[in-house]
Amino acid sequence: MKTHFCNDDNPWKRGFKYAGIFILGGIAAVGFAVLFGYFVMLLWNWLMPEIFGLTTITFWQAVGIIILARLIFGAFKHHDKHYHDYPGKKFNSRCKDKEWWKNHKSNWRYFDDYWSEEGEEAFNSYIERKITKPDSEIKE
Repeated sequence: MKTHFCNDDNPWKRGFKYAGIFILGGIAAVGFAVLFGYFVMLLWNWLMPEIFGLTTITFWQAVGIIILARLIFGAFKHHDKHYHDYPGKKFNSRCKDKEWWKNHKSNWRYFDDYWSEEGEEAFNSYIERKITKPDSEIKE
């Protein structure tokens, strides 16, 4: 079975597109880092000498403070990167999946009602069928 993706054109074009996004993303990240370091330096030099009697800092010292703050306050956060994954399945963004979602996303507003009225019973019935019959018998 061949998988059809939305972008069925030349794979080289797709490669150049992703390379361009990667390069522009890298440039944007460096630009934001420079801008953020500059603003930290400005704020420090404006506030800290006046309030606490500290000396002024350079741009690279401001960048060092940002890195140090990230290591102390942000390095131990847990980010659940795979919140949409479930065992044995990978999220796939094929065209037919996108079309299915466009046509059916409004139906999700009924999910809570369904689950409270029929969900647990229907789920237990499904589990019972799976336990009593192997997958090969169910598909046939």
